Amino acid sequence: MPVYHTLGSIPHKRHTVFRKPDGTLYAEELVSTEGFSSLYSLVYHTHPPTIVKSLGEPYSVEPTIVREKHLKHTSLIGFNIKPEDDFLESRKPVLVNSDLHISLAAPRKSMTDYFYKNSQADEVIFIHEGSGILKTGFGKIKFAYGDYLVIPRGTIYQMEFDSESNRLFIIESFSPIRTPKRYRNAWGQLMEHSPFCERDIKRPQDLETNDEIGDFKVLIKKQGLMYPYIYGTHPFDFIGWDGFHYPWAFSIHDFEPITGRVHQPPPVHQTFEGHNFVICSFVPRKYDYHPESIPAPYNHSNVDSDEVLYYVDGDFMSRKSVVKGQITLHPGGIPHGPHPGTVEKSIGKEKTEELAVMIDPFKPLMLTDYAISIEDESYHKSWQENVE
Repeated sequence: MPVYHTLGSIPHKRHTVFRKPDGTLYAEELVSTEGFSSLYSLVYHTHPPTIVKSLGEPYSVEPTIVREKHLKHTSLIGFNIKPEDDFLESRKPVLVNSDLHISLAAPRKSMTDYFYKNSQADEVIFIHEGSGILKTGFGKIKFAYGDYLVIPRGTIYQMEFDSESNRLFIIESFSPIRTPKRYRNAWGQLMEHSPFCERDIKRPQDLETNDEIGDFKVLIKKQGLMYPYIYGTHPFDFIGWDGFHYPWAFSIHDFEPITGRVHQPPPVHQTFEGHNFVICSFVPRKYDYHPESIPAPYNHSNVDSDEVLYYVDGDFMSRKSVVKGQITLHPGGIPHGPHPGTVEKSIGKEKTEELAVMIDPFKPLMLTDYAISIEDESYHKSWQENVE
């Protein structure tokens, strides 16, 4: 999120002397994206961030692709992913391409004995169930049901959960996650017609400087491998920082829907964008107010993109038998639309209470072994008139 933010203590000028009370220097670090051409922050550590004590053997976390090419409407029952104690082990990639990976997770335990850094992708973690605190060197962000946590690549973090009941929908983006360009002016400010604004953004707070020396395990993901590092100092040893590169959060409940006299197309729901894909939020809203409007979405062919819907809560007027945590994948190349009977049923309705996250990728998605294990194999037949 291109909004300047700062926490803690920083020197009056960049790249100048900044000493600790004992007279030694704090260690300055530039955290930059896309070389020196995009967002960055300047971080001041109590110890150099380069003290590596040991490096373990890397191991693969690359998704196992089972269905690479397909032209089949697909449904996955996401809550059939079983909970696991460990945060990273609980993350199950289900839909992937070269631009993004989509995973489901149901972690029971907080991250206490290690830290994690994704060096290959920005992460968007949607909190479907659970609450807690995202901990980073930049500070803390409290999260709850409906929050999107946006964690830029290279950010070392821990997830602290309030309970063992957690369900997460995770997008890893191999390009930077941004707010939609059409909602920002030339200076990066969200404009008046944007469905959310800067005051809706939750930024890191409560900076805590951990001036500790010891053995600190950091698992670093890069090119499909996980590298176990042991650092000699605590990763969250920031005394201060400033800039535009940091984790932030936005609640789907703060998204203000754009409505019209007739049915509005999916781009009005757009919340984030990456290279070759968008993320949208479907939220409770008033229906169209033309006297002859049909609120249910029309049949449409995604000629150039797949469509993924992650169902969060509420009633979905265009679908039958939808359950929480369900994922539908409608591949590009064939039409899809409302289930039989739902169009007529929607006429005259005034509002919807649906809550969902949509992803439209412009490269085909492939299904992993985890996806196949939770697939509803009959979903592609659900448009038949005799289906109840």
